[in-house]
Amino acid sequence: MRMSQLFGRTLKEAPAEAELISHKLALRAGLIRPLAAGLYTYLPLGWRVIQKIAAILRQEMDALGAQEMLMPVLQPADIWAATGRLSSTGPALLRLRDRSGREMVLAMTHEEAVTVHAQTEIASYRDLPRVIYHIQTKLRDEPRPRGGLLRVREFLMKDAYSLHADNADLDAFYPRMLQAYRNIFQRCGVPVLEIEADVGMMGGSGSHEFMALHPAGEDTIIRCPTCGYAANAEAAVFDKAIGTQGNLEGLGGTQEGLLPTKVATPGCTTIASVAAYVGVPTSQAMKAVFYTAARAGREELVFVVIRGDLEVNEAKLMNVLGAEALRPATDDEIRAAGAEPGYASPVGLPVRQDGGTGVLVVADDSVLVGEFVAGANEAGYHLTGVRYGRDFTATIVADIALATAGQRCARCGGTLSTERGIELGHCFKLGTRYSAPTNTTYLDANGQQQLVVMGSYGIGLGRLMAAIIEFHHDEQGIVWPPAVAPAQVHLVSLGREGEVHQAAEALYADLQARGLEVLYDDRDASPGVKFADADLIGVPLRLTVSRRSLEAGGVEARWRWEAEKRVVPVTEVNSLYKP
Repeated sequence: MRMSQLFGRTLKEAPAEAELISHKLALRAGLIRPLAAGLYTYLPLGWRVIQKIAAILRQEMDALGAQEMLMPVLQPADIWAATGRLSSTGPALLRLRDRSGREMVLAMTHEEAVTVHAQTEIASYRDLPRVIYHIQTKLRDEPRPRGGLLRVREFLMKDAYSLHADNADLDAFYPRMLQAYRNIFQRCGVPVLEIEADVGMMGGSGSHEFMALHPAGEDTIIRCPTCGYAANAEAAVFDKAIGTQGNLEGLGGTQEGLLPTKVATPGCTTIASVAAYVGVPTSQAMKAVFYTAARAGREELVFVVIRGDLEVNEAKLMNVLGAEALRPATDDEIRAAGAEPGYASPVGLPVRQDGGTGVLVVADDSVLVGEFVAGANEAGYHLTGVRYGRDFTATIVADIALATAGQRCARCGGTLSTERGIELGHCFKLGTRYSAPTNTTYLDANGQQQLVVMGSYGIGLGRLMAAIIEFHHDEQGIVWPPAVAPAQVHLVSLGREGEVHQAAEALYADLQARGLEVLYDDRDASPGVKFADADLIGVPLRLTVSRRSLEAGGVEARWRWEAEKRVVPVTEVNSLYKP
């Protein structure tokens, strides 16, 4: 590839809107160009990197016995409606109607399409297990694209899907896919942390993310430096146990069997204010949080109670409810349920049980033990000595608390810390989340219909390219790991005619004949410009042909990650880089 003919040029400065180093360098090195917000074109050098990443992905997937195929981006909306995701994905899912008026979507993932094809291709247990994958464009209508390739509206994904006869077979295969992902990131030169994660809108029984720890990451990771526990904050658990509770003596409800006592708490509408007024720690106040949840196409009020020193983890809450979306409830909605904003509790309210009527109350398991100060559902008043089970109940009891730095590790008791991370890969145990609503079945050995069990596994290629740059650069530019570099050799000619030009042309032809990928800078530009661009683009091996190098008996060679330069005889150049 001759740089004199290359489509795309380097830039001395990055545009002002580029903040991350990966975004700046990808633009400056001529790898990508923006078309619109969240939409990027890969120029030839950038596309070569993407192809290198794709080759690694294919090798690792093929080694698992996975079979490559290609499914459409444009899909009928009815297959998404069947799984409930037509509504649950919200505005992120791009929708349109074809000329016949049929509703269509531009897919961000392909679980629904896989079930359609599994219904025709999987007939019996003899057809299982199967692993398929594709590398395909995906679309998501991001409200605020940012970070260059890290958060975009159109992106290239490697999605793999595994089909199994039962959960045991999925459980046996799942670690093999995790190992393949470890291999991929190791080969790409990106250090990752494997963490427990929230299943989100994908659903299923569990998932793992591969995170690159980086301050620019959008995800918060909870870690225990003592035992190594790591999880996305959306799924992290922690030890909620606390020491002796505060003293409620004189405020009622402190002796076993006593009912809650109503006390005046004028103007105390926050946990901090009521705890200070009553004289207890916030951990002994019961926090009431009201949401309106969208579930199965309708909205309903959700009354959440949690210990006062904790915060609600909305991702956990959505999973517990099976909700498509949450929004804060209005004061009118709260009062319609019989509660008073700022002074609310489930005490005295008709709590829904066993699918009946009443208020849907979700209690965090932190309120199951001990006595609490809780709202009296009357402005200016609270109750003391409130106990779960005696004074109130809940429709659902679950862990819905948000883990934060400083809390205790549930595994070892160590102190948790937080870090930021870039999600590079995500693996899901989907189970029958998609096969059940689509009736995707097979005949078992006894001739009985059984639901196909699924797994889903994704890696974003553009995001991975950005992460590689984030971890492999210096002040001059990108320092590509050899496995993903746009070329193997950057040949620089410091002469446009005569002996230097002839030697460079001969070396270019020889390197290509050996099967090496060569970026040949044959431009009519100064040595300073050529060397600066070579450092910016970051190809592993730079070979410079100049009058001085020829007089010294060869070609100047320099690895991108080394400062040392040395002259190598032309006859020995072939030994530097073995393809």
